[in-house]
Amino acid sequence: MKRLVDLSLATRDTPSEATPVTVELLDHVTGATVLGLTPEDFPDGMAISNETVTLTTHTGTHMDAPLHYGPTSGGRPAKAIDEVPLEWCYGPGVRLDVRHVPPGEGITVEHLTAALGEAGHELAPGDIVMLWTGADALWGSADYLSVFPGLTGKGTAFLAESGVRVIGIDAWGLDRPVPAMIEEYRRTGDNSCLWPAHIYGRTQEYLQLEKLTNLGALPAATGFEVSCFPVAVAGAGAGWTRVVAVLDDADGPDGPDGPEGSS
Repeated sequence: MKRLVDLSLATRDTPSEATPVTVELLDHVTGATVLGLTPEDFPDGMAISNETVTLTTHTGTHMDAPLHYGPTSGGRPAKAIDEVPLEWCYGPGVRLDVRHVPPGEGITVEHLTAALGEAGHELAPGDIVMLWTGADALWGSADYLSVFPGLTGKGTAFLAESGVRVIGIDAWGLDRPVPAMIEEYRRTGDNSCLWPAHIYGRTQEYLQLEKLTNLGALPAATGFEVSCFPVAVAGAGAGWTRVVAVLDDADGPDGPDGPEGSS
């Protein structure tokens, strides 16, 4: 048997989102009137419900496609989220423990190689690497937006050039927090400090999973598969994604419970 561990946040309006989320409910009673009927026309005096949701493609747990980073990648038109090959979105998972990297700092190649050594793992093409920062503990607060470490450009290149197509993080973004990047740019005038992980995607294709959670529920750094199929929003640079780890049931008795019920 297989055990599933939910690594996704529930999408909702929260101070942890940079943009608001609105949900307009069409309830079971009102649902009848939009069809020109009354609730009494339906079994149990109720029609069916619906919701209208307003949000961005980067709200909640989501996948960034190459098009988000720029119009081209590796000299070719960058893929939109609906063009991402499905085979990139299922593969061996690798959780790298970088919880010791301070908020606002960069996750370097040295941090990655040390975490790989602790995991006893050598990267292979198709690995889905997830950076475990612990920042998901702040989900629900405004601190979630700015209190986390981010992957450096060189760290991104190290992973992508090892054959990794998908890089995830349990934080608001893969790069360092926006205030930290902008402060460094204004202080130094060096624009290479602005979104270096994202901008590396103009050189070589790779995908980002942002706003993961529950990485601590995984029993080990490796030995599981990851499913991360995005919603195919035509022509968009990102899509909402339900990220799930697939484990052999023998890996442990714990269910997928964690922050916000594993989300």
